[in-house]
Amino acid sequence: MTATAVTQQQSDLVLAQVDLPELQAHQVYVKVELAAFNPTDRLAFDLQAFGDGAVLGCDFVGTVTHTHPSVEKLQVGDRIAALVWGGEIKGLGAYSTHCIADERLSFKVPASIGHHEACAIPLAMNTAYLALFSNTALNLTRDTPGSGRPILVWGGSSIVGYCAIQLAKLHGYTVATTCSPQNFDFVRSAGATHVFDYRDPEVAAKIQSTLPTLGHVFDTIGSVDSSSTAASALNGGKGALCTVRPGKTNTQDVPKSVTVTDVFVFTAFPTPHTYRGTAHWPVMMENHQLSAELYSELPKLLSEGLIKPPRVKTIGKLSPTAVLEAMRLNRAGSVSAEKLCFEVPDQ
Repeated sequence: MTATAVTQQQSDLVLAQVDLPELQAHQVYVKVELAAFNPTDRLAFDLQAFGDGAVLGCDFVGTVTHTHPSVEKLQVGDRIAALVWGGEIKGLGAYSTHCIADERLSFKVPASIGHHEACAIPLAMNTAYLALFSNTALNLTRDTPGSGRPILVWGGSSIVGYCAIQLAKLHGYTVATTCSPQNFDFVRSAGATHVFDYRDPEVAAKIQSTLPTLGHVFDTIGSVDSSSTAASALNGGKGALCTVRPGKTNTQDVPKSVTVTDVFVFTAFPTPHTYRGTAHWPVMMENHQLSAELYSELPKLLSEGLIKPPRVKTIGKLSPTAVLEAMRLNRAGSVSAEKLCFEVPDQ
């Protein structure tokens, strides 16, 4: 299988023909129709993490064109949304006319959900799900309702934060969150009960006063300030904080009394990972199984309105210019409470 893809060439992006790997167990080829932008794409580009020829992009929607004989849940013609770690495997990424999906980490797009909206879901929802429920992260209860126990989602207007609010609310937790005042209504629509201005110098004290038994925080921003401030809102300076930054980056100012974990969404795949030759993740089968459960539930959750997609903004057809523009907007901090995506034309 060959495809036309946006590929990295040092500090630039170009269109190029790429060869996709052969299908492995549980995999399908997909004709990509929409690809979403994620900040991790920009970071990988800036760091040249995967070298020349890398195809970035981690979320996509498209139509199944071929299936491996082992595939049971999908068939040719299905329209699906899926997760891929763009750049990790040569020739494979969402910024392409064709990609590979794992049937266990993809879902059929319900008729009630727009394809643009579906494109915004896999990476953010999967990240939030693992952060909340994996035993390597906050390890919250899923099998029984949370009975109103509080959780703080720092950065609720990020797309990961928006997803985390919904998932926590769905499982019976009382959700507090932070964002800019302009996005208060956005996070309330996701299910947040308490909303605070993250710029308020007294924000931690106000959260602690409102939720004196707070024991869990998910920091979706992952800066030094966000992690330390969020941790200071915990009851008695004790509890658990999960950061979205792999390697627990930027948590050095979090008190030692707080248990710090991190979330790395690509542990959803049942394979080991290496990033830039220095960061390594072993196979985490529980994270894979948790993720597979999420994808199997998403069509029903979306169809019944129990999970709502975020706002999506299409910034044109997939091209080097369009991807570079999305990266520029991300660097400038100009993307707020919405997901950017590209339409993928036939080549």
